[in-house]
Amino acid sequence: MIHFENVFLRYDTGISLRDLNFTVEKDEFLYLYGDSGSGKSSILKMIYMDLFPNSGTVKVLDFDSNHIKRRDIAHIRQQIGMLFQNFYLLSDRDIYSNIALPLEIQGEKADVVRRKVTLKADELGLRSRLSHYPHELSTGEQQRVALARATVNSPAILLADEPIAHLDPTAAAEIVKYLWKINEAGTCVIFATHNDNLLKNDPARTLTIISGEVVGDRIS
Repeated sequence: MIHFENVFLRYDTGISLRDLNFTVEKDEFLYLYGDSGSGKSSILKMIYMDLFPNSGTVKVLDFDSNHIKRRDIAHIRQQIGMLFQNFYLLSDRDIYSNIALPLEIQGEKADVVRRKVTLKADELGLRSRLSHYPHELSTGEQQRVALARATVNSPAILLADEPIAHLDPTAAAEIVKYLWKINEAGTCVIFATHNDNLLKNDPARTLTIISGEVVGDRIS
């Protein structure tokens, strides 16, 4: 599903990602583990086709970073959910509209949007919050809204970039539990983190990244 082959990416700052060679299979749960600045977010951005390597190839859902067309990037992104440590909710939209946004962008009919948003809100305990606005919710609830928005269209891949960094332990545990749930249902989850306790408590395949290089590939 995702394949990095001899990938090298140079930053303007002079830091680089280099010699990236790994494959992520369909339905896999993968941690990208490393300190801040190690390159985790850049790997996620290359999967999302927001960054492109200087050399080598990134293949995602049968598309190749060296030959992909602009319209195909949009197609890939419709199949990838994104979850961040900062929630990026739209403050001028209520919770229903925030969750519905990806479906509306894809042109889904109103009744389909309503059904999918309601179902996702029920799954994540947000039904009573749909008419509220982001500032009226707790931090944990806001991240659940962001997770609902990222998964409402049942993506093939979910990219999670330090999604529990700002959450208390209870809220963090809820997010991690749901990520495992959707993985078990068939979504490939790639979880970037610097939290070694997470790896101990919820072990999975882990790529350890130090200074732009993968130095380990093992079950945590």
